[in-house]
Amino acid sequence: MESSILESIGQEIIGVMSPVSLCMLLVVLLVYSLSDSNPFSSSSAPIRTAANLVYLENPSDTTAQKLEGALLNALVFVILIAIVTFVLVLLYYYNFTNFLKNYMRFSAFFVLGTMGGSIFLSVIQHFSIPIDSITCFLLLFNYTIVGVLSMFSGGMPIVLRQGYMVLLGIIVATWFTKLPEWTTWVLLVALALYDLVAVLAPGGPLKLLVELASSRDEELPALVYEARPTVSRNEGNPRSTLGLLVAGVSDSGSVELQAVSNNNVRRDGAENRRSPEYTAIQVRNLENVEGVRNRDEAERSPLVGHSRERYSSDSNSSEYSTVIHNRESETSVDEEMSPLVDLLGMDNEREHERRDSVVTSRGIKLGLGDFVFYSVLVGRAAMYDLMTVYACYLAIISGLGCTLILLSVCHRALPALPISITLGVIFYFLTRLLMEPFVVGMATNLMMF
Repeated sequence: MESSILESIGQEIIGVMSPVSLCMLLVVLLVYSLSDSNPFSSSSAPIRTAANLVYLENPSDTTAQKLEGALLNALVFVILIAIVTFVLVLLYYYNFTNFLKNYMRFSAFFVLGTMGGSIFLSVIQHFSIPIDSITCFLLLFNYTIVGVLSMFSGGMPIVLRQGYMVLLGIIVATWFTKLPEWTTWVLLVALALYDLVAVLAPGGPLKLLVELASSRDEELPALVYEARPTVSRNEGNPRSTLGLLVAGVSDSGSVELQAVSNNNVRRDGAENRRSPEYTAIQVRNLENVEGVRNRDEAERSPLVGHSRERYSSDSNSSEYSTVIHNRESETSVDEEMSPLVDLLGMDNEREHERRDSVVTSRGIKLGLGDFVFYSVLVGRAAMYDLMTVYACYLAIISGLGCTLILLSVCHRALPALPISITLGVIFYFLTRLLMEPFVVGMATNLMMF
């Protein structure tokens, strides 16, 4: 019976939702902890960034002015992102891969060293942690260098790389929570629409980038979080258990071949190591199987009555004979050799299994921007009330789950922002405008505890 979609991608969903939840949680904690410390206090003057180049929001502005300025900021920011993405696609198309890798290294170093260092100093100042400047500099330098190496160098533990990717998202999201309120909400909606067009529309920059990487069979030249599930590729495949043959020379000088499963090989591995007369070898090509089958046909042929005597030969002082052995029945040779005959068609099946399991072995990949803007939404909600935080978190996780289910059905790259951001924005305003006044009113009048 075939397993359902939820059962097949359950582990992948957990592997993606866990770091997303951790990123949002830590951003909310940072927003609450640094609410009275510069430069992340909501009451302090807003900073000028690429997200608010046109309009800098003031509390004294009218609602129409804030909305108009936020729309202009979002439009300019989306245009800048689109231009940069197209430039990256052109560079990748013309094989400027080393430049892109160095650019990403520099970006990660800048974010970890400067933006992360600023947050680190704010945490030290807020909690009055006693530390000298030299120690602080060494800690900051070490964690920055290790972060860059873990994200872009081979041989590093995958857990370390995943941890630094989440940390990178936390740092950028914490800085984005510094944006004014109206600009933040309009920017999130604009980025969700841009993500939808860039990934799904023909000629979209992200769609072109994914197609180029797929055609070259290379990794995406971007900061991407990769969830690698520990799912066995052979699980649920009855034929994949026949991967090894046990061969060896017995005391009587005969060679015995017996088809065994991988479990039996693992179970008998200790005995094989203790007994030097048996060794486990893997079938590398089909020529060995053809040789065994030809010898078997020669033994079973009525024209060759004494095949064992023909195959026996003198080599100095020892004789070797080939014996096809069946432990249950001496007459049913076909039952013993039928798994070996099935090996003739296993190459095509293994190739088919390899193509089917490439997504499972590599895991689901989620862009770092998705981590950032999920956390920005929840961090902005945390500046108002915890009730809105809970509502936005549930909305984002629900939207991410729907996106992952669609990913397992469509088998193509999908944007991760539209569903989650749309649900998060809707739940935020519904909770703030409807649910919170109702709950607070009920609790104030002692009608609900």
